[in-house]
Amino acid sequence: MPITVLLVDDQELMRMGLKMVLEAHEDIVVLGEAGDGAAAVNATRDLEPDVVLMDVRMPIVDGVTATTQIVESGCSSKVLVMTTFDLDEHALGALRAGASGFLLKDTPPEDLVSAIRSVAAGDAVVSPKVTRRLLSRFIGDDPAPTRTPEILDDLTERELEVLRHLATGLSNAEIAQQLYLSEATIKTHVGKILTKLGLRDRVQAVVLAYETGLVTPGS
Repeated sequence: MPITVLLVDDQELMRMGLKMVLEAHEDIVVLGEAGDGAAAVNATRDLEPDVVLMDVRMPIVDGVTATTQIVESGCSSKVLVMTTFDLDEHALGALRAGASGFLLKDTPPEDLVSAIRSVAAGDAVVSPKVTRRLLSRFIGDDPAPTRTPEILDDLTERELEVLRHLATGLSNAEIAQQLYLSEATIKTHVGKILTKLGLRDRVQAVVLAYETGLVTPGS
């Protein structure tokens, strides 16, 4: 089955360009388009795409609010946020709201396609190094934990170790190399971490690691 995508951007020219890039690939189908967050929420409900490619700054309803509404609706669609700036507080808000990752708008076409495939497959952190910069920039302004560390009590020592590495922006393969374990083992640990903490994906795990003080910017 092809991956279905909803394009959300207030610039029609941007949507046209994205559609041309995506539909050049047989495994991706653009189901529809929306020019603002309110339309995006409605279209997601009606079309149920696999991935919503969401702009952040839009009129009427912004991308962060729309992402929150989509995630809280309980639908299976994953939100992939696109932003112009890598240090964008709006993008951080979208991650906290439950977006499965984000990209910069100048991302090369092949990386965009790869990111959509990754998010559709459940691999959420599309650009971990940029995610790390975002978290360091904005959580670093207020380094005090905002959530109680007791949330992590159900995790084993190994799972905590994996979460620490995950929060620094490492991929499963890089974590496996650091801990001298197989990549499959790391993937299993990440799955258990998400289940135990009731998290949607890796991005939320990274945010939670910072918010509980398990890791700090620059650590």
